[in-house]
Amino acid sequence: MTVPNTNDGSSNPPALKAFLNAGTLRDLPKGSEMAGKSLNQQYEAIRIAGFLGLQDGETATCERQNLARCGSGRINHPSDVAPLVEKHLSEGMLATTLHVGWGSESDAQLDKLVAAVVQASGHYQYPLYVETHRATITQDSWRTVQIVKRFPEIRFNGDFSHWYTGHEMVYGDWEEKLRFIQPVLERVRFIHGRISTPGAIQAALQSNPNGEYIEHFKEIWRRCFAGFLSTAESGDYLIFAPELLPPSIYYAPTYLNSQGEPTESSDRWQDALLLKRIAQEEFSSVQELLRS
Repeated sequence: MTVPNTNDGSSNPPALKAFLNAGTLRDLPKGSEMAGKSLNQQYEAIRIAGFLGLQDGETATCERQNLARCGSGRINHPSDVAPLVEKHLSEGMLATTLHVGWGSESDAQLDKLVAAVVQASGHYQYPLYVETHRATITQDSWRTVQIVKRFPEIRFNGDFSHWYTGHEMVYGDWEEKLRFIQPVLERVRFIHGRISTPGAIQAALQSNPNGEYIEHFKEIWRRCFAGFLSTAESGDYLIFAPELLPPSIYYAPTYLNSQGEPTESSDRWQDALLLKRIAQEEFSSVQELLRS
């Protein structure tokens, strides 16, 4: 079975499409231009900003604003896969990213989970992308590379903040680490746009727009784009979806303001716009390189 790319049925060349993960809108700081807006106003602003859809967006509002939708889910048992696919297909989702397992599974248990995902994706011809994420079977880069060896047809949603921070990837030989995870990078077909630092899972980009870690993520994403473009066909597209989560779940960094109140260090909406621009620029640069 083959895990399909997202494809719009057109004869257009392979493309990058910007979506926004709806979690980015949760508990935005008071100073954000998106704070205080109705959901319809937020979705309208998202569309005007050039995003083509939302992940886990509210159905009726997406339809009203002509925004496409993709989903997410968790798979703990092989039997979880088919019902989730059928549900998301019935809801008009274009693709689904998955947290698979808890990371404590044996290889035999892990293989059953991955096989179920790959087989269901091929059977339904519906894109299922296993996310690189903590507290899942892909929390460890070494184990994930071994998964690729056993299941080369697997495709990923790359959220590399979990490895960049969790593995402290800058500690040691950066280039060698990239070479090691290359089999994963070239199978990425969906990206959760988040940049982390070696010590924090989500960077506040506006406070340090020239951080070295930003260049590291650009390099990771370029390798993902090159892997996609090397085999993509007409109508295929890769979704880039900024997913910037709030302080309430310990993602967005905060500081104490003059009143002693925890305050976000960055406006996640503005950071999402920056991430979208970075991804589009890097995708274009890879396209140019491959054409030359």
